Amino acid sequence: MANEGKNLIEILEENNPIDISKYMNYVHSQQCGAIATFSGTTRDAFQGKTVVELRYEAYVPMAVRCIESICSFARSSWSLNAIAVAHRLGPVPVGETSVLIVISAVHRADALDACKYVIDEIKASVPIWKKEVYANGEVWKENSEFLERRGELKKGCCGMKMFDDQDLGFFANFLVCSCTGIVMPSLLSSL
Repeated sequence: MANEGKNLIEILEENNPIDISKYMNYVHSQQCGAIATFSGTTRDAFQGKTVVELRYEAYVPMAVRCIESICSFARSSWSLNAIAVAHRLGPVPVGETSVLIVISAVHRADALDACKYVIDEIKASVPIWKKEVYANGEVWKENSEFLERRGELKKGCCGMKMFDDQDLGFFANFLVCSCTGIVMPSLLSSL
């Protein structure tokens, strides 16, 4: 089953809610005994601040390629039937889903482990940026998974090269590990 490669990866433009049933139907198979899901939802508060919405921006072609690579690695690590990944761009109000991972497999352990891996890797390495909008301000956020990964790369390799891509129309910087070639997004304010 691992080599079938049935993947659905979508980065949704602004004001396009994620249709959870679409992705559940995509991965459903009578040969599978498990469908694991992760739904990342905008919560109403963060560290005592009232959250109004989240806003996402992405370098879409690279984001899709990164997610394809993550799915490929997941398939090589677990016996999976189908993988569906959807991520919204633009504003995502409180209570709505911003990212959805749905994975089917014959056995639940494969589906659950792969689902956790996929969301953790998306948060750590895919060029999708999140701004938290509060009732009294806003801030661009780096995920803890990204910060941990950046720390690991700094400790364990020969260095990183930073690319400032002003042609993208937003504030993107990319760190590229000289040893591994791993590309990670970074926020200007954190460098």
